[in-house]
Amino acid sequence: MFESFLDGFQMALRLDTMAFISGGLFLGMFVGALPGFTTLMAMAILLPISFFIDPLLGIPFLIGVYKGGIYGGSIPAILVSMPGTGAAVATTFDGPSLTKKGQARKALDMALFASVTGDLSSDIFTIALIGPIAVIALLLGPPELAAILFLALIVISATSSGVFVKGLLMLAIGLFLAMVGQDPIGALSRFSFGITEIEAGIPLLPMLIGVFALPEIFINIEKRATQFVKAEDLKVSGARLTWGEFKASGRTIARSTVIGTSIGMIPGVGQVVAAFMGYAAAKAASSHPETYGKGELDGIAAAESANNAVNGPTLVPLLTLGIPGDNLTVILVGAFIAQGMRPGPQLMEEQGPLVFAILVSMVIANVLFLIIGYICIPLFARIVTIRKSFLLPLTLVFAFAGTWIFRGQPTDLAVLVFFGLFGYIAKKLQFDVTPMAMGFILGPTLEYSFGQSVTLASGNMMHFLFIDRPITAAILILTPVVTYILWRRSMKLRGQFGVEE
Repeated sequence: MFESFLDGFQMALRLDTMAFISGGLFLGMFVGALPGFTTLMAMAILLPISFFIDPLLGIPFLIGVYKGGIYGGSIPAILVSMPGTGAAVATTFDGPSLTKKGQARKALDMALFASVTGDLSSDIFTIALIGPIAVIALLLGPPELAAILFLALIVISATSSGVFVKGLLMLAIGLFLAMVGQDPIGALSRFSFGITEIEAGIPLLPMLIGVFALPEIFINIEKRATQFVKAEDLKVSGARLTWGEFKASGRTIARSTVIGTSIGMIPGVGQVVAAFMGYAAAKAASSHPETYGKGELDGIAAAESANNAVNGPTLVPLLTLGIPGDNLTVILVGAFIAQGMRPGPQLMEEQGPLVFAILVSMVIANVLFLIIGYICIPLFARIVTIRKSFLLPLTLVFAFAGTWIFRGQPTDLAVLVFFGLFGYIAKKLQFDVTPMAMGFILGPTLEYSFGQSVTLASGNMMHFLFIDRPITAAILILTPVVTYILWRRSMKLRGQFGVEE
């Protein structure tokens, strides 16, 4: 494993990789700085770019968009109290107050430095942890893998925004859609209803772009001019952050980094909950909690280090078990699969150096992140004033063009439109589509593992579970307990801050 890391480290030190990472970071910050233009939408639309270039360029490019977008959302959150991403909601508690006090630049600097610190620390932790976890994952048999996938899907449904029952319904829809096409065990065609184009299954790329990108575009078209920010209302002023001020928040950043890193390894919880938990923990530990919400730099540090610390660890369940850590890593699954790198227990064994090269590129991305962010903060601040009427038509064109150039199939455009409308209706009815996407991606692996487990049980499932496979039985027994705990914690935090993702 260490040899794979050394090989990967050498592979990552490429100028073209750094160039693509920089491009991804810039685009991510650009989109994140636009209220209503989510990082998820940007990654979905830019996903096709990664298909036509080397995986050591395409995947780090998307990771750059991911990292840049999460930070970029803090810019409008601080300046105009309009979070560019859900992850930046907690940043609005103190950011606008600091702006009114004439300390906007100080707040933006704190957001940048706290984000980079949390992100970098969690990435290093991810690299150190992923090897041992990959070894353990290789020891798992089909029953254990099926139980873990089942637990992950239930937890994802429970912790998604909205009502738990709605999450379960969307999960069921995703699992059904995953069954369209060929049976993974018998290779028999099913649920294709005579449509030749989907006999091999519903194409992943049009589905991802449709369900994650098009609804955001439609919602923004609805809002129109109400979302515009006038240039004269924007104030980026005040002194830069000093080393003493940053050092004073060191304990808060360290605490939030641990919180974000821990949450990142739990599939489905994500940056919003991490930011709330980091903020709540900082306020509880403060000797002056009454200043939080009134312009407290420590509040910015707590929220931004926590939500960015989630980024690296979300790849741990993805790369070792094939389970996306959040809705953003769902997009990365599409990139990995298109590059012939199916995430799961075998990936580290088969392509260890390439995986480590991608992980090392995440560390390099944080250095570039700091440089680009520090230099371009004034530019990204002005982006808040761009009229969306100029960008929405272009974004829509990119969505259709990216879908078309992947395979050149008219059916893919139909799938794109179908899932775009589906996602739009779901969003209007306050259904979170993340469980559906997770179910669609993990469904075939779950079905295959379950089918193998039934074969191994030889008709005596109870004896098989509790005598032959006690770990599997323990996971299944703990599933409702773990789900309830995480659901209760997630709902408590959202209720406490009055925010839905």
